[in-house]
Amino acid sequence: MEKLKKLPDAEFDVMKVIWDNEPPVTTTSVREQLGKEKEWKIQTVVTLMLRLVERGFLRSEKHGKERTYFPLVSKEDYLKFETGNFMKQYHNSSLFNLINTLYDDEALTDKDIDELLTWAKERRN
Repeated sequence: MEKLKKLPDAEFDVMKVIWDNEPPVTTTSVREQLGKEKEWKIQTVVTLMLRLVERGFLRSEKHGKERTYFPLVSKEDYLKFETGNFMKQYHNSSLFNLINTLYDDEALTDKDIDELLTWAKERRN
């Protein structure tokens, strides 16, 4: 697999639908699932999926008049990639800096802190 690259938001929205479904998927099924939140025409979805094929995120097969798509990049691999970039760019690859930012902004509850402590103890063992 090639080195991953950050996906534009629209392409990430398409990939989320693909990851949430059993392959193969079709442009029609993706459009139907995005239809509630997006008002994209079918050609927009086709274009986005073709870009994802070009970027190496999807593989496509033609069956008669219909084209089906299969993910080549897992959701877990992409999220690890994005999270690593976020940590590097905004927190100097420091988990402490991230948690401290969340704590300073009062985004962490006592429950969150307890969960972090439990997680850290489990990782240490």
